[in-house]
Amino acid sequence: MDRTAARAAAMKLVFEWEMGGNGGDDTIFGLLEVPREDEEVGYIDEVVEGVKARQAEIDGWIAQFARGWSLDRMNRVDLAILRVAVFEILAGEVPGPVAVNEAVELSKLYSTERSAAFINGVLGSIRRARQ
Repeated sequence: MDRTAARAAAMKLVFEWEMGGNGGDDTIFGLLEVPREDEEVGYIDEVVEGVKARQAEIDGWIAQFARGWSLDRMNRVDLAILRVAVFEILAGEVPGPVAVNEAVELSKLYSTERSAAFINGVLGSIRRARQ
Protein backbone atom coordinates (compact mmCIF):
# COMPACT_ATOMS: atom_id res chain seq x y z
CA MET A 1 0.00 0.00 0.00
CA ASP A 2 1.34 3.42 -0.88
CA ARG A 3 0.69 6.69 0.95
CA THR A 4 -2.14 7.68 -1.40
CA ALA A 5 -3.98 4.42 -0.68
CA ALA A 6 -3.28 4.86 3.04
CA ARG A 7 -4.76 8.37 2.89
CA ALA A 8 -7.88 6.95 1.19
CA ALA A 9 -8.14 4.30 3.92
CA ALA A 10 -7.83 6.98 6.60
CA MET A 11 -10.56 9.02 4.91
CA LYS A 12 -12.86 5.98 4.84
CA LEU A 13 -12.27 5.37 8.54
CA VAL A 14 -12.92 9.03 9.39
CA PHE A 15 -16.13 8.78 7.35
CA GLU A 16 -17.13 5.60 9.21
CA TRP A 17 -16.41 7.27 12.55
CA GLU A 18 -18.50 10.29 11.52
CA MET A 19 -21.38 7.96 10.66
CA GLY A 20 -21.26 6.32 14.09
CA GLY A 21 -18.77 3.49 13.64
CA ASN A 22 -15.67 3.12 15.76
CA GLY A 23 -13.07 3.26 12.97
CA GLY A 24 -10.81 0.96 15.00
CA ASP A 25 -8.34 -1.82 14.24
CA ASP A 26 -11.05 -4.33 13.31
CA THR A 27 -12.19 -1.96 10.60
CA ILE A 28 -8.69 -1.24 9.33
CA PHE A 29 -7.81 -4.90 8.94
CA GLY A 30 -11.27 -6.23 8.09
CA LEU A 31 -13.38 -3.81 6.11
CA LEU A 32 -10.45 -2.17 4.33
CA GLU A 33 -8.52 -5.43 3.91
CA VAL A 34 -5.20 -3.89 4.95
CA PRO A 35 -2.53 -6.48 5.85
CA ARG A 36 -1.40 -6.12 9.49
CA GLU A 37 2.23 -5.94 8.38
CA ASP A 38 1.65 -3.03 6.01
CA GLU A 39 3.97 -0.15 6.94
CA GLU A 40 1.26 2.43 6.22
CA VAL A 41 -0.99 1.11 9.03
CA GLY A 42 0.84 3.42 11.45
CA TYR A 43 0.13 6.40 9.21
CA ILE A 44 -3.56 5.45 8.91
CA ASP A 45 -3.85 5.18 12.69
CA GLU A 46 -2.01 8.48 13.22
CA VAL A 47 -4.36 10.33 10.89
CA VAL A 48 -7.58 8.80 12.22
CA GLU A 49 -6.63 9.31 15.86
CA GLY A 50 -5.31 12.80 15.07
CA VAL A 51 -8.59 13.79 13.43
CA LYS A 52 -10.53 12.45 16.42
CA ALA A 53 -8.30 14.24 18.94
CA ARG A 54 -8.28 17.55 17.07
CA GLN A 55 -11.80 17.49 15.64
CA ALA A 56 -12.90 20.80 17.20
CA GLU A 57 -9.81 22.60 15.88
CA ILE A 58 -10.05 20.97 12.45
CA ASP A 59 -13.76 21.69 12.16
CA GLY A 60 -13.13 25.29 13.19
CA TRP A 61 -10.75 25.76 10.26
CA ILE A 62 -13.18 24.12 7.86
CA ALA A 63 -16.15 26.17 9.10
CA GLN A 64 -14.16 29.39 8.81
CA PHE A 65 -13.31 28.86 5.14
CA ALA A 66 -16.28 26.84 3.81
CA ARG A 67 -18.18 30.01 3.10
CA GLY A 68 -21.89 29.50 2.80
CA TRP A 69 -21.71 25.93 4.11
CA SER A 70 -22.31 24.75 7.66
CA LEU A 71 -20.69 21.48 8.64
CA ASP A 72 -24.18 20.01 9.16
CA ARG A 73 -25.12 20.65 5.52
CA MET A 74 -21.83 19.46 4.07
CA ASN A 75 -21.54 16.20 2.15
CA ARG A 76 -20.19 13.62 4.66
CA VAL A 77 -17.56 12.31 2.24
CA ASP A 78 -16.34 15.85 1.54
CA LEU A 79 -16.16 16.50 5.28
CA ALA A 80 -14.10 13.34 5.85
CA ILE A 81 -11.72 14.32 3.03
CA LEU A 82 -11.40 17.85 4.42
CA ARG A 83 -10.76 16.60 7.95
CA VAL A 84 -7.94 14.32 6.81
CA ALA A 85 -6.35 17.07 4.70
CA VAL A 86 -6.66 19.74 7.41
CA PHE A 87 -5.11 17.34 9.92
CA GLU A 88 -2.20 16.80 7.52
CA ILE A 89 -1.78 20.56 7.03
CA LEU A 90 -1.90 21.25 10.79
CA ALA A 91 0.42 18.38 11.67
CA GLY A 92 2.96 19.67 9.16
CA GLU A 93 4.32 16.27 8.17
CA VAL A 94 2.92 16.56 4.64
CA PRO A 95 3.64 19.68 2.57
CA GLY A 96 0.49 21.79 2.25
CA PRO A 97 0.28 21.62 -1.56
CA VAL A 98 0.56 17.82 -1.41
CA ALA A 99 -2.24 17.58 1.18
CA VAL A 100 -4.46 19.80 -0.98
CA ASN A 101 -3.72 17.89 -4.20
CA GLU A 102 -4.27 14.50 -2.57
CA ALA A 103 -7.59 15.68 -1.11
CA VAL A 104 -8.74 16.94 -4.51
CA GLU A 105 -7.83 13.58 -6.07
CA LEU A 106 -9.75 11.72 -3.33
CA SER A 107 -12.79 13.88 -4.01
CA LYS A 108 -12.64 13.00 -7.71
CA LEU A 109 -12.74 9.30 -6.80
CA TYR A 110 -15.20 9.27 -3.91
CA SER A 111 -17.42 12.33 -4.09
CA THR A 112 -19.47 14.47 -6.45
CA GLU A 113 -18.37 16.29 -9.58
CA ARG A 114 -18.41 19.68 -7.85
CA SER A 115 -16.55 18.55 -4.76
CA ALA A 116 -13.04 18.86 -6.17
CA ALA A 117 -13.35 22.62 -6.71
CA PHE A 118 -15.02 23.12 -3.32
CA ILE A 119 -12.34 21.12 -1.47
CA ASN A 120 -9.55 22.85 -3.38
CA GLY A 121 -10.96 26.27 -2.48
CA VAL A 122 -11.45 25.52 1.22
CA LEU A 123 -8.03 23.91 1.65
CA GLY A 124 -6.26 26.57 -0.40
CA SER A 125 -7.74 29.25 1.85
CA ILE A 126 -6.74 27.37 4.99
CA ARG A 127 -3.21 26.88 3.69
CA ARG A 128 -2.83 30.57 2.84
CA ALA A 129 -4.20 31.62 6.23
CA ARG A 130 -1.61 29.44 8.00
CA GLN A 131 1.37 30.89 6.11
